[in-house]
Amino acid sequence: MQYQAEILIPIFGILAGISVPLATFIWLYFDAKGKRDAIVEISKNLEDKEKLEELLQIFEERKKEPLDYRRNGVITIFVGIGLFVFGFLVIGRILEGVGAMIALFGVGTLIAGYLYPNTGKEITQAVQDFEKR
Repeated sequence: MQYQAEILIPIFGILAGISVPLATFIWLYFDAKGKRDAIVEISKNLEDKEKLEELLQIFEERKKEPLDYRRNGVITIFVGIGLFVFGFLVIGRILEGVGAMIALFGVGTLIAGYLYPNTGKEITQAVQDFEKR
């Protein structure tokens, strides 16, 4: 019985590692397929091209604003700190190193957010400040 458990645990680990990305891919495919089918059905009944373009803009999911590197940096810093503390308290030095590395990635992302302004207002302000010099 001990021998079977030693074989089954790695097999289930491998299957879990394969099944999670596969399930995510299938879920995203069918989610997008439903939206595509809805657009096709509605477009068959629409005669006005402007209404069709409005419909396409409603289903458009891309963000029109750039990424906020400062926010992402703070989140990454705290994920790194959490991993570091978890490694310090429970697992050991390897997870401490991983947590410190991720926290430093967050610091770099945070610094990039301040060096490269990303919204129109911030860019306009940066240009005005430069012109004043």
